[in-house]
Amino acid sequence: MEQTVEAALQDLLAELAENPVIIDYKTIEEQAKNHPKLSELAEAIKFQQKQAVKFAHYGKPVAEQEAIKQADELMREFEDHPLVVTYRQRLIEANDLLQYVTNLIEKEVNIALTLKFEDALTNYQSNEKE
Repeated sequence: MEQTVEAALQDLLAELAENPVIIDYKTIEEQAKNHPKLSELAEAIKFQQKQAVKFAHYGKPVAEQEAIKQADELMREFEDHPLVVTYRQRLIEANDLLQYVTNLIEKEVNIALTLKFEDALTNYQSNEKE
């Protein structure tokens, strides 16, 4: 039984890997990870956030607020980048597909378990009558 489940899982994973929604998601994810401007923005955001913490630690509220403002501006630029917007859209689509598949599997398992339970109950009741 366990080998059957493992084989079915491997088949499902292979089919998902070939699904256009998943392929699009993986493609855009790779592009986003390797995009120099996005990497630069991410590093700049981290730097400004660290600066804000440092300024807060040393009691420099004006400098802290300026660093927070800079980090927020960089974050907006990052979030509004077309690649990030597309990545988020593809992520939602991939997640929706996985949720659909998960729900479908859950329904099938529940049906199989219900049928198995009903058969066991019927057999039990038949044995009681004898």
